[in-house]
Amino acid sequence: MSVLYLVVGPAGSGKSGVARRLAQRVGGAYLDKDDVATGFTEALLAAAGTDPHGRDDNPYYRDVVMDLEYAALWRLAAANLRLDRPVVLDAPFLRWFEEKGHLGARRREHAVPDTAAAVVVQVHADGATVRERVARRGLARDRGKLADWDRFWASAGARTCHWTGATHVTLDNSADDVPVDDLVDRLLAAVPG
Repeated sequence: MSVLYLVVGPAGSGKSGVARRLAQRVGGAYLDKDDVATGFTEALLAAAGTDPHGRDDNPYYRDVVMDLEYAALWRLAAANLRLDRPVVLDAPFLRWFEEKGHLGARRREHAVPDTAAAVVVQVHADGATVRERVARRGLARDRGKLADWDRFWASAGARTCHWTGATHVTLDNSADDVPVDDLVDRLLAAVPG
């Protein structure tokens, strides 16, 4: 049986480190939204006459491009799950946390096999740690977050994913000295089967 792991949370929470290590441990496909979509996202934003690095502060990104990014990610995940391969999705998904039926709707839309179990891994960290990590990584797409940090953190920080149809595991990744393997061990111990 294949498993779909959705590693979710805000930028700078440490979800990518957890997701990469999890994919190694379970032998799964690792699908990072930024790896999948950054090239076409920047091209679409530039073609629309907007900042190619704008995300949170860009209405065209939020209203048009973001849905395309996530659709591409879901299509790749579904293709791997149909091969009975575990998949680890690494993406914030924050916009849809409140939509309880979001996971089921995406599974149906992209023909994710009914036999694939779903595990939502919500990675979080405190605001000061997240801000420091986001600033330290120095990505152009984070300029909007840092320029209006209070607004970004109010919309991203204390959110909980409410999707039905999945096992939910929450990992606190606030401390930089916690080994990623320890977090993945906790995650795998919490997942049934």
